[in-house]
Amino acid sequence: MKFKFSFLVIAFISVTSYSFAQYAKLYPTNWWVGMKWNKVQVLVYGEYDGFNKESVRINYPGVKLLKTTSLDNGKYMALDIEVAANTQPGNVVIEFLQNGKGHAVQWPLEKRRTGIGKTYAQGVNSSDLIYLLMPDRFSNGDESNDRVAGMRDQSLNRKEIYDRHGGDLQGVINHLDYLQKLGITTLWMTPVLENDQPNRTEHGYAFTDHYAIERRIGGAGKYLALSDALHKRGMKLIQDAVYNHVGSKHITFLEQPMKDWYHQWPKYTGTSYKDQPIFDPYASKSDAKKTADGWFTTEMPDLNQSNPYVANFLIQHAIWSVEKFGVDGWRIDTYIYNDLPFMNRCNKALTDEYPKMTMFGETWVHGTAAQAYFVENKIDVPFKSNLQGATDFQALMYGIQPTLKQDFGWTEGVNKLYTTLSNDFLYKDANRNCIFLDNHDLTRILSDVGGDIEKVKTGIAWLLTTRGIPQLYYGTEVLMKGEKNPADGNVRLDFPGGWKEDAKNAFTGAGMTAEELDMQQYVSTFANYRKNSTAITKGSLMQYVPEDGLYVYFRYDAKQTIMCVMNTSDKNKEVLFSNYNEKTNGFIAGKNIATGVTVGNKFTIPAKRMWVLELNK
Repeated sequence: MKFKFSFLVIAFISVTSYSFAQYAKLYPTNWWVGMKWNKVQVLVYGEYDGFNKESVRINYPGVKLLKTTSLDNGKYMALDIEVAANTQPGNVVIEFLQNGKGHAVQWPLEKRRTGIGKTYAQGVNSSDLIYLLMPDRFSNGDESNDRVAGMRDQSLNRKEIYDRHGGDLQGVINHLDYLQKLGITTLWMTPVLENDQPNRTEHGYAFTDHYAIERRIGGAGKYLALSDALHKRGMKLIQDAVYNHVGSKHITFLEQPMKDWYHQWPKYTGTSYKDQPIFDPYASKSDAKKTADGWFTTEMPDLNQSNPYVANFLIQHAIWSVEKFGVDGWRIDTYIYNDLPFMNRCNKALTDEYPKMTMFGETWVHGTAAQAYFVENKIDVPFKSNLQGATDFQALMYGIQPTLKQDFGWTEGVNKLYTTLSNDFLYKDANRNCIFLDNHDLTRILSDVGGDIEKVKTGIAWLLTTRGIPQLYYGTEVLMKGEKNPADGNVRLDFPGGWKEDAKNAFTGAGMTAEELDMQQYVSTFANYRKNSTAITKGSLMQYVPEDGLYVYFRYDAKQTIMCVMNTSDKNKEVLFSNYNEKTNGFIAGKNIATGVTVGNKFTIPAKRMWVLELNK
């Protein structure tokens, strides 16, 4: 379906009528002058059937009402509004008239913030280190918002993994020093939008209002304060975007604007979670439909992005979020279940408005070719994605995980990592993929490797030296544990020290074990070294075929050469510079980044260790 893009706007604004006491809801609360996207589709909700029959009038210099559309639900109408390039900031009065009487709402047009591409909407790249946290589980900086009257979920119990625990945005602000000293450049949080579901609101992925920030973590004011605090430090903010679904208590689900606003089925039909039918040349249409249009869960209704009004609603919110809160990057949840042509349009809308804006999508698939299909690639296929990068589950599941957990073999162990990276030729730019050891949906790395701290250190050293944009999950740096099964809440526990009653405090070191402090220092050492390493953050990668469990790769540019030596065997290994002359020629020694110790051009690396060496002449 072809249609002209405009923007869907909704806001909560009380109004007074001369003939009846009603109010309208518009999304969003405002727009801006001087936007490239200056045709705005305003979705208006009125709380009585027949509201969509009212006539509408706008009288504001530079603002033109192009079209009024009554939607299926008598409570909704859509207004197509054009904002001329020379329009001045101010309050646009929208009048709703019935039988000569009516009421009015104000829709603010604001001045755009300055600093596009410099202090915000900067994008993220391989020079960054992302820290992923869940606001409810990181730190409680403001106990006054632990519960909010009138919201459905009133739980507050840190002993229950699926209740709310009270963490908030003020808690994050309070510990930005910690993150910056750790070497973090970028913050990514699970969704911060309002989540007025009756339960399981701690994770944020079933939100109920696109244009409200969750009040129990501090609301819009605190989110903006966090964004400003990050940018003043030269740090960045990634927002977690969910286009595929909403929570079942979302206003557009409880009161659906159109019959096909959501994907409808005769009975509940969940997605198959199978990615193959999307690109399989032999796939049935019914399988492809179930993948894309099936609901993610019973509490997460699936949005119909082929409906142009839904598409505008989602695109509008994306741009509004960047402009409103100074977002730098976009992590897109459940990417493969979205309508992919819609996603191309949405991605382009963001980069047209914010040229440096970057996006990576959650592509939990199996096989490098499958993952590459969903991003910018070099594959000759009918559909070409414009998504810049993926959450690199291939480098994780078929790379570092078997490296740390399997014995070496022809196709096992570290050979899987080598093979997976060798398939990077499928991507337009593999450096735009986000790499990780664990996240909020996976068993934590320490538990995944059976509590072996040295394996975690190997994983960290790889994460911070290989290609791509590294993401560290909160608490990995202090050896937090957690198994995904039988409950994913076990990998989403509280960060030690985030609550005043905590005996153990990772922010100050109080009550921490020697092993936890050592790991924290290990991560900090590598992360801060990485910040200033042009070879790691911007340079090329060369890898050698693993031999008997020994895997050697290099990060290099004209200024610097870094030698990464991973010994996955259970025996010490002798390493000779001469075996890697393409990158070691002319170098006589290497300084161990973790320890500061210098080794010569012939050295022995212990079993189950990884060394990262800056080579010297």
